[in-house]
Amino acid sequence: MTITLITGANKGIGFETARQLLALGHVVYIGARDAERGEKAAATLGARFVQLDVTDDASVDAALATIDAAEGRLDVLVNNAGILADGNVDGPTALRAFDTNAVGMVRVTEAALPLLRRSSNPTVVTVSSSAGSFWAVTNPERPEFNLPLAIYSASKSAATMLTVQYAKSQPGIKFNAVEPGTTATDLTAAFGIGRTPQESARVVVRYATLDADGPSGTFQDDNGQVPW
Repeated sequence: MTITLITGANKGIGFETARQLLALGHVVYIGARDAERGEKAAATLGARFVQLDVTDDASVDAALATIDAAEGRLDVLVNNAGILADGNVDGPTALRAFDTNAVGMVRVTEAALPLLRRSSNPTVVTVSSSAGSFWAVTNPERPEFNLPLAIYSASKSAATMLTVQYAKSQPGIKFNAVEPGTTATDLTAAFGIGRTPQESARVVVRYATLDADGPSGTFQDDNGQVPW
């Protein structure tokens, strides 16, 4: 039985990742900041719920303590929670974006490490973005070239770098970042673009279900490794 925690999983890609991993037999914990929405999502899917705000140390620690008490280990962590941070480019917006998209990943990962070390095949997947790829944003043929999301892009660059550094410092645990593809979610509603969350969740699921000899320290999309 594979024990999995997905942050920000009450909707969008996180919700669909939970659905697909449940279908594969995982025990899935849906982490969500809003308890009412999270409990509703968990009930809809047949998953378990933990209140988890990635910007709050106490909330993160309590969520992992709950999983520890119930399961004694964690096999898969999906760092999915994120915000777009469009609109104003200013200090408060930047702090909020980095706190959620990058620092939040550190909070959850650090709290999860003791539980992951008890797994026979520990795996961490970070939902990042090619908007944070230097290669993509400097390539006029890529859609990211014209994407007006400076703070979001920078925070996702940080999330990808953190993933690579964790892979180096924690060789017994697989860490990979994924670009799920432009997805029609609440996050991208203003742009009116994207494929379904069901399609985008597939690449997350692929890297959440790697064999013990799977890759680590990579940034991947549907087509393979992404330059960044």
